[in-house]
Amino acid sequence: MTDIFVKIHNTDGKPVRVHPDGREEVLVEHPIRPMTEEEIHTAALSDPDNPPLTEDDFSRMKRTPQVKIIRRALRLSQEEFSGQFHIPLGTLRDWEQGRKEPDTAARAYLKVIGSNPQAVLDALQA
Repeated sequence: MTDIFVKIHNTDGKPVRVHPDGREEVLVEHPIRPMTEEEIHTAALSDPDNPPLTEDDFSRMKRTPQVKIIRRALRLSQEEFSGQFHIPLGTLRDWEQGRKEPDTAARAYLKVIGSNPQAVLDALQA
């Protein structure tokens, strides 16, 4: 097997084949043009496996607090966040990695942590 690969040339946007000796061969004379918003929308509508979300879809979806964003905003490691807010480390990792979703009570707790972490820490220490 040879080590030939294809890349898009940085300066003119044309696809080129790069040979093992470093030589580049233009594959198409015309640069690849990015899709327009209309072309993207048309392509999305034509995909039967993954149609675009509608406003109705968005209204039915639950807004889940982004645990990792809250934790990083507080500049805490997973271990620190877990310890300070009494959330099992494995649970926190599952939430951050998308393996599990926080339940209703946990989502409410995360919202409070996100909006007023000091009040939560004060309440937990009392």
